[in-house]
Amino acid sequence: MAREKIYQEEEFPSPFLQLWQIFRQTPVAMVGLGCSIFLIVLAVFSPILTPHSAIESNLDMLLLPPSWDPSGNITFLLGTDDLGRDMLSRLMSGASLTFGLSFVVVVISLVIGVLIGSLSALTSGIKASFLNHFLDVVLSIPSLLLAIIIVAILGPGLSNTLWAIVMVLIPQFVHITRNAVKEEFVKDYVLASRLDGASSLRILRYSVFPNIVEKIISQATLAQSAAILDIAALGFLGLGAPIPLPEWGAMLKSGIDLFYIAPWAVYLPGLAILFSVVATNLVGEGIRHSLKLHKES
Repeated sequence: MAREKIYQEEEFPSPFLQLWQIFRQTPVAMVGLGCSIFLIVLAVFSPILTPHSAIESNLDMLLLPPSWDPSGNITFLLGTDDLGRDMLSRLMSGASLTFGLSFVVVVISLVIGVLIGSLSALTSGIKASFLNHFLDVVLSIPSLLLAIIIVAILGPGLSNTLWAIVMVLIPQFVHITRNAVKEEFVKDYVLASRLDGASSLRILRYSVFPNIVEKIISQATLAQSAAILDIAALGFLGLGAPIPLPEWGAMLKSGIDLFYIAPWAVYLPGLAILFSVVATNLVGEGIRHSLKLHKES
């Protein structure tokens, strides 16, 4: 027989749960989260979900308009491009190249940047001063321009584009992590841990990181929207994904000459880029709004 509880214990939600409770009260942020989850599912399962091949040509269906047009065909819901390739299948496959790879790039940059930023926050003197000035110089350069310079050095290609964007995003995570760790290390709870004999690395791992992880996640959403635009921009400039990969920026470039003949070949990948950036920004804005309310409460 189960024992009844005599004393009522008051349970306090964890900081993550409190943040989620505030986040889900913002409808716009929840819409952005739903759109982001949709893009993640599309990026992972696009090889299974695409109705046609994204790279095979169909010379009998060149520049077919979308199905709602009188000249369209329901088999190709969003029409075809100048080589007869299904636009819907290419957009779905492009989600893994533009949105999916931006997620991978941000994760790699976050891990490296947080590690370097945390260690640099524990140092002082000439090393810390040099790193601080170096970050100021790097962050003053627009990310896309810096990525183009790095790709010009490494050479065009999708892999070089991804590494270029990783190198561009790392200083942002180093900067935000370094400043956040330094702010936390002057607080009283860190002093109490030092008086208990805890080392700096132990304080960093068990005390500081749980209090700055929200700032890092917020920065990651900003970095992902920048990574999406950088991947698409480099693809549009011909420095990113090679032909015939259905990357959204490369699709935009290949269809720009056909704008007056087949405008759907331009505005569909453009809308896909816009949709992914807006969804990511809505999630980031929701996280920042939740952090602000969480601090005030």
